[in-house]
Amino acid sequence: MDSSRKLKVFRYLPELDCFVVEEEFKKICDYLGVTEWHFTVWLGRLFVLDNDFGEHWFDNWDEREAHEEKAAQLGYDSSELLIIAPSRMQDGHDGPCHTDAFRKRFWTDVLSYLTLSLDLVIDEARQANAIGGDGEDPDWIPDLEERIASVLAGRIPATETPTERR
Repeated sequence: MDSSRKLKVFRYLPELDCFVVEEEFKKICDYLGVTEWHFTVWLGRLFVLDNDFGEHWFDNWDEREAHEEKAAQLGYDSSELLIIAPSRMQDGHDGPCHTDAFRKRFWTDVLSYLTLSLDLVIDEARQANAIGGDGEDPDWIPDLEERIASVLAGRIPATETPTERR
């Protein structure tokens, strides 16, 4: 697999007006340890001025609960739904400059087309792993470079769980 290959991050579900994380992106992030408690935490930080507030960009449990019944009917777990809450996409400092409806349309367009290079995901995995590099951190992956080589060779374990990773 070419490291410059683009990975689609999100899949839009028009019938629910929300997103889920693409399976390939999810598998690669999980295998390389770029997951934390959700696959998009690190992306949210970058989208929100590269700070920890961004990790909460999809903390919208009330909206997910409102979609629970319809999501189940369509075969989706509501806890996996990523719903754009436009009021969360502004901070009130010197704005907002746009309406909630416009912000929702903007973020729906942005996330619908968002792709990242595999190389960027690999670099994030290396950076995250270096933080826990003393071997004491339970999230540290001692064989990360072998996993990266495996991903680049197109081999990603299909049924790995976080507890099997370590």
